[in-house]
Amino acid sequence: MTVVGWVELLRLGKNLWCTIRLMTNRTFKCGPSREQPSFLPPRVEDYVAAGNAVRAIEAYVMALDLEKLGFRHAGTFGGAGQPPYDPADLLKLYIYGYLNRIRSSRCLEREARRNLELIWLLKGLAPGYRTIANFRQDNWAALKAANRDFVLLARELELVNGELVAIDGTFFHGDASKASITTQKKLVKQLEALDRDIEAYEAALKANDAAEAARPAADEAGSEDVSRKIAALMEKRAQTQADIARLQASGETQLSRTDADARLLSKNGQTVAGYNVQVAVDDKHKLIVASEVVNDGNDAGQLHKMATAAKEALAAETLTALADTGYYNGNELKACEEDRIVAYVPPADRAGRLQAQGRFSHEDFAYDAEADAYRCPAGALLKPMNGRKANTGGRLEIRYVSRKSDCGACPFRARCLSAKTPRRTIYRWEHEDVIDRHRARMKGAGAMMRLRAALAEHPFGTLKCRAGYRHFLLRGFAKVRGEWSLMALCYNFARVLNIIGLERLIAYCAARAGNRAILPLQHALTAAFRAVAALMALFWVGMTTKFEIPSLRFHLAA
Repeated sequence: MTVVGWVELLRLGKNLWCTIRLMTNRTFKCGPSREQPSFLPPRVEDYVAAGNAVRAIEAYVMALDLEKLGFRHAGTFGGAGQPPYDPADLLKLYIYGYLNRIRSSRCLEREARRNLELIWLLKGLAPGYRTIANFRQDNWAALKAANRDFVLLARELELVNGELVAIDGTFFHGDASKASITTQKKLVKQLEALDRDIEAYEAALKANDAAEAARPAADEAGSEDVSRKIAALMEKRAQTQADIARLQASGETQLSRTDADARLLSKNGQTVAGYNVQVAVDDKHKLIVASEVVNDGNDAGQLHKMATAAKEALAAETLTALADTGYYNGNELKACEEDRIVAYVPPADRAGRLQAQGRFSHEDFAYDAEADAYRCPAGALLKPMNGRKANTGGRLEIRYVSRKSDCGACPFRARCLSAKTPRRTIYRWEHEDVIDRHRARMKGAGAMMRLRAALAEHPFGTLKCRAGYRHFLLRGFAKVRGEWSLMALCYNFARVLNIIGLERLIAYCAARAGNRAILPLQHALTAAFRAVAALMALFWVGMTTKFEIPSLRFHLAA
């Protein structure tokens, strides 16, 4: 008997043994034989239960107007040659992948061939990984539009209050290493080191030349090797000088060779090569209503922009915005106040060091609005000087100065001034009343700050810890923002699905898709009615006067 025969005999024996055990004591469950013929093969539909969340993905994507959102190939037939994949199918694939922590295009290609839920969702289509990856790269703007559209969906379902948002930011790793990002300071040091190396090699080259002149028969290999090293160093020096000039021309402080938009970001002693992701979270169900990806190392300039984006997304007339100390900035608070945004941001404690030394800080001087003067702890007045002075941040400030005689006789002089300083000066921003109103608002705002932490940290905790999304796969602002839009969309999608349930979400998406299908018919009927009305108007004119319509070529008698 051949080897194949023995293998077949063993397989039949195993199946027989399993059947015998199943008929006797039923110790283990045994499935049917793979070669058991089936009269009617099961449908793919039967592999996905009615309550499977993948059906919500199908309903949601089919309710989208992909052409209006700007997805590539939407609303076209692909032209000549092999037709492209429907963007709806690729969007379904990505939403399913990001909901199930599958982001790699190669992994999505593999899942599309073996995952029954994806086989059902894509109707058996199995696009290649390049097609999948290109869809995410090419449709970054459409993905941002889809993310904004889902916020509109949440508004229509009344899942957002639209009155209070919490704003926060976190660092995500980019597709670049720390070594690939350099600063101007590092480049200058690198240039100095290259100059030293070049000088050392030139000295060695001169010494070799002198030795060769003394010994004409000496080996020239050493001189040639030094010359090559000097040429390589000179080339590297020229590249470093070009990088420094590029930074000076652009005004940037960092240069990234791998991902042009990634930056070295530092917080709490940790440095990340990547991006700063900003979110605004509504207080009702912790949904992300606005988000952005920036590469700033701090959040001081992001408050007004994020609050305004949330206000527009929620279509709110007024809005309350909560943020942490990193967002405290006088100009930002002023801009928020002008746009009817009430901001709650704890001010940074900049007087702690002076208070620990027993010295007076700016906060120990009370401002008297009626007298337009500051009163010091000893009761003396600091009066304003003429003119304005711009500080390092560009803000115009008014100087309030005390009298030398008051400071000379003050019992608290040692706690207020140094030995060589004759009088005290306080600088007040010309819009300091904004800070005063904010400071009064922050008194007793501990509950608001606790609410901020509960709201703003939830999306980042879910995405980073539960889903494991701590880095971006793509490079450049445009593509990274598109990938973040996918993350935010899937976070909101999962939240909405958990809040309202599968049946209600599918029913809403079906109604939305029906309304979208009716709109073109309504437009067509409106156009037809207008055409009929115009024709009737022409007919009425023809009934009252002699009128010839060139296209119809007939004459109506009066």
